[in-house]
Amino acid sequence: MKKDCPNKEENKKRCPCTYEPCSRKGICCECIKYHWSLGELPACFFPDDVERTYDRSIKRFIQVYQNKV
Repeated sequence: MKKDCPNKEENKKRCPCTYEPCSRKGICCECIKYHWSLGELPACFFPDDVERTYDRSIKRFIQVYQNKV
């Protein structure tokens, strides 16, 4: 069951997720919990061009950021 989030509207303004039917937009704790259960990270962890591919795997996250230190 989804919780009410007092920051939902503010969070939605910054949410980079392009998956439009997403019911978790703006409810960051639910989004993180959902993606982590699938072995993924949420859209906000990725640059826009990578987010649009919907490959939110941990492997992709490492590929994107391993040389950016």
